[in-house]
Amino acid sequence: MSDNRVEKAAAGIEADVVSLTERLKNKTEIEQELRLLEALLFAAVEPIDIETLRERMPDEADVSALLARLVRDYSGRGVNLTHVANRWRFQTSPDLEHHLVDVRESPRKLSRAALETLAIIAYHQPVTRAEIEDVRGVAVSKGTIDVLMELGWVRLRGRRRTPGRPVTYGTTDDFLAHFNLESITDLPGRDDLKAAGLLDPRLPKDFEMPAPIMPDDLTDDEDPLDDQEEPEFFEDFLSDDEERDDAETQE
Repeated sequence: MSDNRVEKAAAGIEADVVSLTERLKNKTEIEQELRLLEALLFAAVEPIDIETLRERMPDEADVSALLARLVRDYSGRGVNLTHVANRWRFQTSPDLEHHLVDVRESPRKLSRAALETLAIIAYHQPVTRAEIEDVRGVAVSKGTIDVLMELGWVRLRGRRRTPGRPVTYGTTDDFLAHFNLESITDLPGRDDLKAAGLLDPRLPKDFEMPAPIMPDDLTDDEDPLDDQEEPEFFEDFLSDDEERDDAETQE
């Protein structure tokens, strides 16, 4: 073999070694990034958004690709990586929940009035208290919305641009996270509810359900809340006639 051919062969081998070394280096870096991302997700006390993850990860890390890799790696395992309310979290696989009933917190049972009010807010938001009462056909007691707000599932959004400027309500990211929804549009529609037996099968053909939306920004008919107005609102809210409570109690 001529010296020239030997040199070419040696150069080719050296190039292959360099390429292999780079690939191994990149693989090691990716594995380390996966470990760091996994640790961040496990350490988070609440679902964490991708922007926060990117701030904690190395600049060159492809966080979206790493998340997809972890979703794949944890698929079918006892713990899954899920995307809810535009945030990421590890959670127990749904099919194993019944095995953990003794070690998880007992859920707080909501009254029928609270469940109906929550559903109306979720599907009709932004919605006022009067609009909730119009849909339910019965007054909403002073405690019902308070309970939903204490749970962190309902929030004050703004004030409707109508006489009296009533407060508008909407759901929160905690509501989405609790019910394992990626977005409010994942709520079941008419056909799903009907199939589950939650709607009367004899509903009229022209019955329509609103498409659930959760706009982050105020709508055209909403004004922002004034911090100085909120205490006055709650004083009015807490001084309502006890007839509202009686109406709920009689349901």
